[in-house]
Order: sequence, then C-alpha cells, then structure tokens
Amino acid sequence: MERSKLESKILESKITAEIMRYLKKVPYLFFWKEHGGMYGTAGIPDIICCYQGRFLAFEVKRPGERPTKLQEKTIKDIQEAGGIVYVVNSVDDVKKYFESLNKSLCRKKLKEVVS
Repeated sequence: MERSKLESKILESKITAEIMRYLKKVPYLFFWKEHGGMYGTAGIPDIICCYQGRFLAFEVKRPGERPTKLQEKTIKDIQEAGGIVYVVNSVDDVKKYFESLNKSLCRKKLKEVVS
C-alpha cells in the first residue's frame, strides 16, 4: 500500500499519543490534552502547552484533513492574542516546530544580550 494511503488510515488518537510521549521529554514544557465532549470547549486545539513562558497549541489532524471552521476561528483568536498554534499531522511536525521555535528564542536572547 502507498505511504499516503497508510498515513491517511492512522487514527488521530494515535498521532496525539505519539506527540504527547514526545512532549513529556521536552524540558521547560507544561502541557495537557484538551478533551472534547460536553465538558470541553468546542474548537479548542487538542494539546495546550506553556513553553518557556509562551502559549503554544497543537491541533492534531490526520494527513490530508483540515481544521473545521470553528477550529480555524479559535486558531485565529489565539494567534491574535499572541499565542502560537500549529496544525500538525505527526510527531515529526511537532519536533520541527520546536526546533524552529528554539532557534527563534536563541536569536531573541542573543539580541537581548548584545543590546
């Protein structure tokens, strides 16, 4: 079976579990899995994080899927409030975003030291 067909059959819950296993190893990170249902808030990203004082959120989607309209609105609202939201399809996506964020944080700290 083609890789893309295999990827599309992966359950979102499996992707989320892999991401959470990775996040447990990230230093200076607090996170939780947002649970849907009648006690949750509709549209909230799947994983909410505080990383080195920054608000991050991950909306987990199976490959080829997109956020709903309500999720898109929530993502926009979080971004307008200064938070960072990523739509991810795999733990590799999350790792890539952390690498990028860490580079950005290092550059910012360097600028503060030089100033």
